Amino acid sequence: MLFREYDFLNRTVTNRFVVSPMTRISAEDDGRANDTMKEYYRRFAKGGFGTIITEGIYPDESYSQGYNNQPGLASDVQADSWKPVVEAVHEEGSAIVAQIMHAGAQSQGNAYTDETIAPSAVQPKGEQLGFYGGSVPFPVPRAMDDHDFVEVKEGFVRSALRAKEAGFDGIELHGANGYLLDQFLTDYFNQREDEYGGSPEKRLKFVLEVIEEVRAAVGERYPVGIRISQAKVSDGEHKWSGGEEEARIIFEALGNAPLDYIHTTDADAAASSFGEDTKTLAEAAKLFSQLPVIANGKLQDPVKAAQLIKEHQADLIAIGTGALANPDLPNLVDKGEDLREFDFEKTLLPEAYVKDHELNQTIYNG
Repeated sequence: MLFREYDFLNRTVTNRFVVSPMTRISAEDDGRANDTMKEYYRRFAKGGFGTIITEGIYPDESYSQGYNNQPGLASDVQADSWKPVVEAVHEEGSAIVAQIMHAGAQSQGNAYTDETIAPSAVQPKGEQLGFYGGSVPFPVPRAMDDHDFVEVKEGFVRSALRAKEAGFDGIELHGANGYLLDQFLTDYFNQREDEYGGSPEKRLKFVLEVIEEVRAAVGERYPVGIRISQAKVSDGEHKWSGGEEEARIIFEALGNAPLDYIHTTDADAAASSFGEDTKTLAEAAKLFSQLPVIANGKLQDPVKAAQLIKEHQADLIAIGTGALANPDLPNLVDKGEDLREFDFEKTLLPEAYVKDHELNQTIYNG
């Protein structure tokens, strides 16, 4: 199952293995991608992953940046810096998707402003992530006004066009993990009393507007996907209050939007996501949207991952920490070799790396 080709991103990808987007904070101070990042992404392509989704890339020089040394697509200079990364992945025969992320209230490092914005003036739960440089609670954001709505959508549109020009095989809108688009979907983050808040249908409105405007800009054939989760960086236990019925509303709406795929992420992609004996998040996305689905969440075990595809809950499998420990995971699975265990402290602290075991070379990516 995992090694079958699949028509995806207007091409045939070599297998169902996808590198999950993972925040890395290794770009230059001004948001440019660099040689370290090029070799980091090349290593996954060389290791056999058919598709790679980048870390979240911020789209504007305003409120979108979430972390210091996060890469951007907010300027032509930043976009040009991605071209060698894209070329390196393509040289190894893999596809690469740019994930576009607006941090919203969950920003903990922004070179352009000290203020954060969100649907409502609601402080994220918990504290900023220490291993990405944070140490204090998130600030209370400013509730977005009409100007912010226009600026945010324009940022997504311009960055999508830059990604297309840089040669990316598609873009993924980050609508998961508590970042801005997910904040609109989340009942306690979104306390608006206008047409963008209240029912799940109203909370979807801004997300759908972003999708529509991006699609209109990049054209009908350029691939556009979205990542969706219930949990947040700041609230890992969050579940949609409406359970599976809310999932139906969300995924049916996304299925009717001009999207090419949905990427779900959950603590365990093979586990019930809405209570005991309910659907997995990927299964709900697949059933209610009728779109191709990428599933993410503890799926480095190839038997477990293949079962999701066999049961038609997902079409592709995204791997995160398992890929950091095994940048050559598809090649290892193909050869029947054992996978390396992920070690959080050794792999992520003080800086993340992947190891080229063929060359005995460590590729750092902070």
